[in-house]
Amino acid sequence: MQLSKTEEDLMNHLWKLEKAFMKDLLEAYPEPKPATTTVATLLKRMTDKGFIAYKLYGKSREYYPLVKKKDYFSKHVNGLIKNFFNDSASQFASFFTKETNLTKKELEDLKAIIDNEIKNK
Repeated sequence: MQLSKTEEDLMNHLWKLEKAFMKDLLEAYPEPKPATTTVATLLKRMTDKGFIAYKLYGKSREYYPLVKKKDYFSKHVNGLIKNFFNDSASQFASFFTKETNLTKKELEDLKAIIDNEIKNK
């Protein structure tokens, strides 16, 4: 199951806030803010998909994520590698390092991360 772009935007606000009422989520959006009904529809769809849940306080709902941001994006990156790079992490890394205009410092930092992972294997 996947989130749409608008659901993903809302989910990012919820991940940042960790738990939130409707008013908190609306406040998190920049201007122009979406309509309350739009956010309510997105929350319902995300609840139905199993990405979020809520606690009832009278008539108010406090929403919280059921999926961790890291887990969600990890699944996407793995799907991206599988679907667009023939399941080859090397092809993905080559594309990523060449096409994203990384600075020398960023490439060195990336290399250090990779070297550290190799050392820990």
